[in-house]
Amino acid sequence: MAADTIQVIEGCAVATVDAAGTEHRDGHVILHGNRIHAVGAGPAPETPGATRIDGRGCLLTPGLVNTHHHLYQWITRGLAPDATLFEWLTTLYPIWAGIDEDATRVAATGALAALARTGCTTTTDHHYVFPRHAGDLLAAEIDAARTVGLRFHPTRGSMDLGRSAGGLPPDAVVESLDDILKASADAVSRWHDPSFDSMLRIALAPCSPFSVTTDLLRESAVLARELGVRLHTHVAETRDEERYCRETHGCTPAEYMERLDWVGPDVWWAHAIHLDDTAITTMARTGTGAAHCPTSNARIGTGIARIPALLAAGVPVGLGVDGAASNESGSLIEEPRNALFFARQTAGPQSMTTRTALELATMGGARILGRADEIGSLEPGKLADLALWNLTGPAYAGIDDPVTALILGAAPPLAALIVNGRMVVRDGEVRTVDEAEVGRRVARAQARLVAAAR
Repeated sequence: MAADTIQVIEGCAVATVDAAGTEHRDGHVILHGNRIHAVGAGPAPETPGATRIDGRGCLLTPGLVNTHHHLYQWITRGLAPDATLFEWLTTLYPIWAGIDEDATRVAATGALAALARTGCTTTTDHHYVFPRHAGDLLAAEIDAARTVGLRFHPTRGSMDLGRSAGGLPPDAVVESLDDILKASADAVSRWHDPSFDSMLRIALAPCSPFSVTTDLLRESAVLARELGVRLHTHVAETRDEERYCRETHGCTPAEYMERLDWVGPDVWWAHAIHLDDTAITTMARTGTGAAHCPTSNARIGTGIARIPALLAAGVPVGLGVDGAASNESGSLIEEPRNALFFARQTAGPQSMTTRTALELATMGGARILGRADEIGSLEPGKLADLALWNLTGPAYAGIDDPVTALILGAAPPLAALIVNGRMVVRDGEVRTVDEAEVGRRVARAQARLVAAAR
């Protein structure tokens, strides 16, 4: 998007998700290049040379932020649909051992297109499966993100604790500690862009307590802080994980993470379901974030995270769709609704509002990724990442509050999705890729991958 390009969206309801919770029933936003220039009530002022977007009947929100994903899993959806997490992993690891650069690019393109269609402007990815001789998998998904046009925070994941050493993954998909640390430093050197309007930032992400060694966790934390990047891993996802940590390390997963300096404002944990009060206090005290994945957690049956308690304590919380093999739709707009439903199911109807659910999907994720000054709300000076939701259909007729319609109603189509000032989705269609052709490639890649594992 050229720096002098001006776009005006007007006639729409606007939920800014700023600190004051500012909303306009009929408002406008003006974009200059990749920045938000103005936000206000009523029609936009005269803006010569601007491209105007009619937002009547729509709700404008910040773009949604996805804080946990495994993009490569888009080509292994629908497998082990009735398994527990450990059973599911045991079934899928041998299949994932066959991924290569081409399969990863195809899978990432499909998953990223699905995210774009459901309001996502910024997404993370936790890629931790690196089979030998598979090619440059991180580069493949970075290429896919550039093609689709989303702001991307991939993590250089890792596993070094194979089955022969007491871990869960097969030995064919684990790496040595030295190789992982070298590849992690290389990924940061090659790809990480810390600038304000960066489209690409890297974090380090050993997979989980039952697939990595203590040395890898400890050394990754040291390396990430030397390089000035963030840290991510799975923590407290299942009771099986808790039993494993107690038997192997003599403590809970959260206590184990704290021992290894895996707490702090530069750290976010995926799932964070089975936490006691002490663990929540530790997260709040240290600023450690949580990526809440309600749909995936329900699909696998791992439990319901204590999100009202985390929020009450001041823990930073964002939302994630998780890998498509445990959340086949890959739809980010479903996550705030499910987060609200599960919070109310466990803690009562006052435990989460529709506005809080929207905030988790926007500013919550921005905080976790260290980008609260850049994305997550509609404010002048921030980056032009916006979602314009079409609420004109009969499914929304009679729902007076547009935020309630968005969070509690059927997932609406996008009138527009703008990322860094660029139109990525228009009238429900992803404009940057041919979705039908991507779907055909995904089907072929899945068939090859599954057949090779038999």
